[in-house]
Amino acid sequence: MRMGKKKQPTYRVVAADARSPRDGRFIEIVGIYNPRTDPSTIKIDNAKAVAWLRKGAQPTERVRKLLEISGAWGHHTSGTSVEDLVKEQEAAKAAAAAEAVGASA
Repeated sequence: MRMGKKKQPTYRVVAADARSPRDGRFIEIVGIYNPRTDPSTIKIDNAKAVAWLRKGAQPTERVRKLLEISGAWGHHTSGTSVEDLVKEQEAAKAAAAAEAVGASA
């Protein structure tokens, strides 16, 4: 889904019905992609992405590349469970929070 102003695009990676238009109705936001930053900003919720891929979602070529960069495609093909991904994300958030507290002290 394209967002942003004219000549300044940002994109939402969404799960949508194939019959809906590019910027139309969607089911769930899975992540964001900003190609204008250097380097490009890619924030994908890997647990949501893998869950949708397991349900049969077919990504476009560009979204598949974004999923490969974020690691969600590797988790999908390796068979990692969604529960393991959620635990991994929570551990990463906790480590980042602990690092932020340690840096400010």
